[in-house]
Amino acid sequence: MGCCGSTEVSAAWTKREWRPLEDRSCTDLPWFLLFTVFCVGMGSICGFTIATGGAARLVFGYDSYGNTCGQRNEQIEGVRLSGLDHTDRKFVFFLDPCNIDIVQRKIKSMALCVSLCPTEELKTYQDLKRFAMVNGSELCSYELAAHRYPVLEQRTTKCPKLPVPPSKPLPVFNRCTPVDISCYARFAEAVVTFVGDNSVLHRLIAGVAASKEIIIGLCVLALFLSMILMVIIRYISAVLVWILTSLVVLGSLAGTSVLWWLYIDYRLYGNDTSSKVLKEAKEEVEVTRDSGQALLVYAVAATVFTIILLLLMLFMRKRVALTIALFHVAGKVFIHLPLLTLQPFVTFFALLLFWIYWILVLLFLGTTGNPVQNEETGLTEFRLTGPLQYLTWYHAVGLVWISEFILACQQMTVAGAVVTYYFTRDKNRLPVTPILSSVLRLVRYHLGTVAKGSFIITLVKIPRLILMYIHNQLKGKENACARCMLKTCICCLWCLEKCLNYLNQNAYAATAINSTSFCTSARDAFVILVENALRVATINAIGDFVLFLGKILIVTTTAFAGVLLLNYQRDYAEWLLPLIIVCLFSFLVAHCFLSIFEIVVDVLFLCFAIDTKYNDGTPGKEFFMDKALMVRSFVCLPQSSVNLLKGLIW
Repeated sequence: MGCCGSTEVSAAWTKREWRPLEDRSCTDLPWFLLFTVFCVGMGSICGFTIATGGAARLVFGYDSYGNTCGQRNEQIEGVRLSGLDHTDRKFVFFLDPCNIDIVQRKIKSMALCVSLCPTEELKTYQDLKRFAMVNGSELCSYELAAHRYPVLEQRTTKCPKLPVPPSKPLPVFNRCTPVDISCYARFAEAVVTFVGDNSVLHRLIAGVAASKEIIIGLCVLALFLSMILMVIIRYISAVLVWILTSLVVLGSLAGTSVLWWLYIDYRLYGNDTSSKVLKEAKEEVEVTRDSGQALLVYAVAATVFTIILLLLMLFMRKRVALTIALFHVAGKVFIHLPLLTLQPFVTFFALLLFWIYWILVLLFLGTTGNPVQNEETGLTEFRLTGPLQYLTWYHAVGLVWISEFILACQQMTVAGAVVTYYFTRDKNRLPVTPILSSVLRLVRYHLGTVAKGSFIITLVKIPRLILMYIHNQLKGKENACARCMLKTCICCLWCLEKCLNYLNQNAYAATAINSTSFCTSARDAFVILVENALRVATINAIGDFVLFLGKILIVTTTAFAGVLLLNYQRDYAEWLLPLIIVCLFSFLVAHCFLSIFEIVVDVLFLCFAIDTKYNDGTPGKEFFMDKALMVRSFVCLPQSSVNLLKGLIW
């Protein structure tokens, strides 16, 4: 299952030739079986929660004595008032629904099963008695007689807090929910610190409600702008890249010039000031001298940085041309494979379904286990004890691994489609649906490879998340050394995760080309990337910067349109929250679309590097790249290949 268990002969791996799309076989089958067993375990957790009643307790609710509402219950040993028949009592009623524990995210109030939620405000215990006698729904604890509510001593602890607000049952979960949202507004104030009073919260909510059509329209605008930007980048990639490169160089030169000007100004006029200050106070002279030395250090550092930047630009100008060519060809890929634009939606939908399932099972686990009395409140809760408590950890690992698996499937699907496009000489003879063909190849041959790659990311991500959790829990309690070490470890794991993500993406592309196992593909891709290290650095630096500016452009354009539209909305005063929602959604949409564009560029570069390494344009070793890439990238190739390319083009 490891790298050493690869079926390929490791001794001759450097001499193995790439055979794009020629042979196809199953890869990393043991990892596919392991992932299947893991998913069966995830499903078994869901089945366990349903079989043990956790799902029923979540959906139908249960009271503070362990009885599930709407059902006939069995006696729980050691818990009084358990084992009651609640067939006619289908709703959960909280005696104090606004008593919320923000830290533990729980309602600390006693809960009872009732047959009817109070639809009108009950101000006195006499009203409680009248409601119970008329409707047959007792709102105090079961052992209290309804006709004695006004005179019982226990009414202050075992009856609802007065006044009882009117409530309605939730459509699915059968909880009596107060119609007045004031207690929830107070809860929101405690969580969201910028909310100062209920009026602000109400205005924000009213703003969102009144501008829902504008929000939807702006979200559609962000989607449209993202699709348009991918097309525009193809036609203006050369101008865009060179403008950005020139701005970076000019900015560096301007910053260096300003620093030297400040230092020269200090040298010319600082001495006179220093001589005057010397007579007054020697400490200020030292401060002035330190300022001059700091200016000199900054100016020298900026000069060194600018010289290095200019040398890099001089050195890498040909590789910048390759970046432009790859952007141009990536635009053509989207024209030939328009279904690539649907990949973000498919992936997001798959992730959304899985996350909903995961949250539901997590909620099921929260109401599964043995009944335990809370020592603080005396209420009965259900908790997993013994070995069963590790089910939550297993479920948490499943969240990371399966989420990464879905994202890896997207990368493999896009890589397979781009590889098919690149290594098909006649673009008119592409498969009818390259995306569907790539998906079928993934399901038929390479699910094990995707499972292995996503598991490696999981091994790095889980420790980072644990360290982040520890850091948050110890915030303000740990010493400076421990805080520095934690942050360093988190940063190192984050960098490692990013590097592995990039390597995995290229490994999936290599698997799509040659149908090799994950370790062999990662090894081959790593060698190709190392051989083209400067090109990789240029493409990642310039390409990522251009795409980042594209995301910022979409967000700012959408926000500007939102300000113009919301300014004409006179039904409410607050439109900050709608604008924040629109900006967040537009950034998410832009990130999804331009991330697909980034994957396409990276896969195209790997294909280009393989093409130029194993082909030289001679008969039998013709290039696979199209003429647009030949024209713009022949300056990056050896002179022999350049001559052949010129003969092919002209």
